[in-house]
Amino acid sequence: MTRIFVAGYQHETNTFAPSPADWAAFNRGDAFPAFCRGQAMLDVFRGTNMPTGGFVDEAAARGWTLLPSAWAGATPSAHVTEDAFERIAAAITTDLREALAQPQGLDGIYLDLHGAAVATHVDDSEGELLARLRRMVGPGLPIVASLDLHANVTARMLDQADALVAYRSYPHVDMAQTGARAAVLLATHLQRGHRPALASRALPFLIPLNSQATGMAPAQRHYALLADLDRRHGSTASFCMGFPASDFAECAPRVWAHADTPEAAQRTVDALYAAVAEPAPWALRMLDARSAVAQALALADVASSVTGPVVVADTQDNAGAGADSNTTGLLRALLAQGAGQRHPQRVVVGMVFDEALAARAHAVGVGGVVEGTLGRAVPTFTGELSDPPLAGRFTVRALSNGQCTLKGPMMTGLTTHFGPSACVDVDGILVAVVSGKAQLLDREMLRMVGVVPEAMRIIVVKSSNHFRADFAPIAQRVLVARAAGPMAADPADLPWRHLPEAMRQRLK
Repeated sequence: MTRIFVAGYQHETNTFAPSPADWAAFNRGDAFPAFCRGQAMLDVFRGTNMPTGGFVDEAAARGWTLLPSAWAGATPSAHVTEDAFERIAAAITTDLREALAQPQGLDGIYLDLHGAAVATHVDDSEGELLARLRRMVGPGLPIVASLDLHANVTARMLDQADALVAYRSYPHVDMAQTGARAAVLLATHLQRGHRPALASRALPFLIPLNSQATGMAPAQRHYALLADLDRRHGSTASFCMGFPASDFAECAPRVWAHADTPEAAQRTVDALYAAVAEPAPWALRMLDARSAVAQALALADVASSVTGPVVVADTQDNAGAGADSNTTGLLRALLAQGAGQRHPQRVVVGMVFDEALAARAHAVGVGGVVEGTLGRAVPTFTGELSDPPLAGRFTVRALSNGQCTLKGPMMTGLTTHFGPSACVDVDGILVAVVSGKAQLLDREMLRMVGVVPEAMRIIVVKSSNHFRADFAPIAQRVLVARAAGPMAADPADLPWRHLPEAMRQRLK
């Protein structure tokens, strides 16, 4: 009976962001499930579009016995604290020690990792976790991990793991498929008795998040090429476009491939690298907040009931990239141009993280009015503060306990918990307010607070690209806006300190 140890550690670290990921962040259960251990982990993820879910399903089809350890995930933010990382690592290593001591032994390890987690005391925290597990099991026991497409894959990660495989879509609609692909790699290793050949190469420049969407050029054609190269060379290739806001020496996009022979792996990597390593096609294209709202209103003013809403991405306040999802720049631009008067209660902004306003909305109830402020002024990458909190009168239109089961293509089937939540109306504009940080990537998150997304004329989403999976199918147009916020859309705007000088020169 094949026995596989399973664990997970997911965090995307924006080292320039305002809020760290402490132990409490891994236990909140807002955008990710709260820290779970043992059988509870398998129960949470089974049947979901998450890497662990895909691995569990593939393992069941192969008749494997799974030994579940711990799974920990937190909304992207600043550094993972030393306390949080060491608690997570201790849980996993303790469980692994117990598994190794059992008479039946252990045949392999699967890890559900992100790949861009930076801890306060160790930059490459996934590499550190892999190294600790490798020291425990020795060189012979296979360790395979799945990674986020935004992983900053380090030399240590590639060395300590027997195989790594990353998502191939952004928005990440193939997370379960990637977990299943990891299981196939592990099965191949177990069958052949040795790790596959590896070839790898890092790109010498950073790719902005907004240029990474795989449903459009240039990424779309590169991932089609990747799949074709796998078919031709019998490889399993990955292209991580990287998370371009992690200030450490190995922050970079990377291509790599596993194959039966070094030659096959190298052929795949050489061809893929040649295709992706031209920087010009990755250049940013976006609008300032005022221009984005003006275009959205012009489109909305002439829209019919069948053309769908205009979706505007507030990319620099994306909670999925380390922001706190509470700036007011896009909302102020909407108010300044009379969006609420032109389309009353058919313009919505979400999700805005404001626990205090959500609590007051629950206190006054539906139909009640809250006088106060919404949002916060937060430090941005320029050193200045974002727009100030919005003072006003907020009419409560709907209330929710914040529990939401996602139905869109990303994270399908996962239940999230945002705490007390509300829909409030300010001068005809609806605002979805939550008590837990999360980017707006699923229409169910708006339905949770009584908003019907298909009925809106304009939807402002605090997200960079993940929203496209569920919102692009209903949108008549998607616009990307740059309002003041903590997540720089352009990596060149960030005050880098540890990125290699050659990489920094390429940002200019």
